[in-house]
Amino acid sequence: MGPMSKVTLLKPQGSYSEIPFYSGKVSAGFPGVVDEHMEDSLSLDRLLIKNPVTTFFAKVEGDSMTGAGIFQNDVLVIDRSLTASDKDIVVALLNNEFTVKRLRTQGTLRLQAENPHYADIPITGENELVIWGVVTGVARSLK
Repeated sequence: MGPMSKVTLLKPQGSYSEIPFYSGKVSAGFPGVVDEHMEDSLSLDRLLIKNPVTTFFAKVEGDSMTGAGIFQNDVLVIDRSLTASDKDIVVALLNNEFTVKRLRTQGTLRLQAENPHYADIPITGENELVIWGVVTGVARSLK
């Protein structure tokens, strides 16, 4: 079957503190005028976790999902209470191995990589597939 992006599951613990939130726009082009929009706070757990009881984190190993903006060592936010639909990014248990892929249900049922170096994985009677959860977010450290 070849290499694929794997995940290591982790259960979220505790809660993040409220962090000051800059509500103005941050320019990715030319620097803009500095506004004083420090008006609110943001809780990362409230932003990323909708159902705490059914939410897990997973650390990514591999590069099969780079086209979807998911890279080596990223942390996925996975909600097990959601029902996966076509085009959702899912954590799947495929032949007793966890992987992260895009679920494709239109036409042939398959798990789709987001990297041209990896082929789709057709789901046939030869594969044992369990959709473990739906990826709802990604966290990444830039340093």
